Amino acid sequence: MRHIFIVNPRSGPRDRTGEIRKAIQGKPSCEVYTTAGPMDAARYVREVCDAGEPVRFYACGGDGTLNEVVNGAAGCAHAAVGSYPSGSGNDFVKYYGGKAAFLDIDALMQAVPRPIDVIRVNDRYAVNVVNIGFEALAAARMVTYRRFPMFAGPRSYYPAVAATLIDGMKHACRVTADGDTLCDGKILLSTFANGEYVGGSFRCAPRARVEDGMMEICMVRPLSRLRFVQMIGLYQRGEHLDSPKMKKYITYRRARQVKIEFAREGLICLDGEIVRGSAFTVECLPGALNFLVPAGAAHTGKGVDMAREKAL
Repeated sequence: MRHIFIVNPRSGPRDRTGEIRKAIQGKPSCEVYTTAGPMDAARYVREVCDAGEPVRFYACGGDGTLNEVVNGAAGCAHAAVGSYPSGSGNDFVKYYGGKAAFLDIDALMQAVPRPIDVIRVNDRYAVNVVNIGFEALAAARMVTYRRFPMFAGPRSYYPAVAATLIDGMKHACRVTADGDTLCDGKILLSTFANGEYVGGSFRCAPRARVEDGMMEICMVRPLSRLRFVQMIGLYQRGEHLDSPKMKKYITYRRARQVKIEFAREGLICLDGEIVRGSAFTVECLPGALNFLVPAGAAHTGKGVDMAREKAL
């Protein structure tokens, strides 16, 4: 069994290549692959998978690195994927209680693979959350803000949201879920979730389950900027689905397949990665990925302690 640690040297506050090499030194069948640029991890992982031998990949970076590894390994029965969360957001592992258990390399290597769902968007994959509208535009802007030290990591989300409050409150699109029309007009945002968290600390899908063969859809209709600011705390804590204040603005349901059409070219965000286009088919693929959940990691449905998470 090969154990391949896929390291993104540009993810997070520092290059982790050296510390990963040191951590696996002397461990049999372990190797490190350092990515050279966007989608290099997906290409490399697919090439290894095509060779047909049993293999485990460990995405050493943030959600973007994990997304690339998933794009290479999804649907490959003899491959399993784990996460060594060292990026800025690390949202997907929050489903399992946060980073702590996943930072134990020995536990990660000994983890038993579990088949989990992935989301396919046209010809690409996501393991955590797909979104359109306000959040997709804010995510696209986060890339710019991350270049400034004061907005490093999850802090880039806040100036991106502030900028998007100016011009990103309404997005024209048509959305159908399993054949039912959910929207044929304008929305503020919509998430299609496998995991629970987005944007570093926002619990967008508190009812999500990664093994149920369904996506959680949360669509928010346009609202005023004042109302948005008043409600963002509910959204961050994952209380928006049960709040009477949000009831008239939210459409929530589960679905296996969603079709999205934009009036003009739009943005869709896959685990933080931005794709542009005018039409997308979003579908849940049950059990399409073998994911490594180490001892000590567990889904409780209660969310994570964000103060503890940020301290790690």
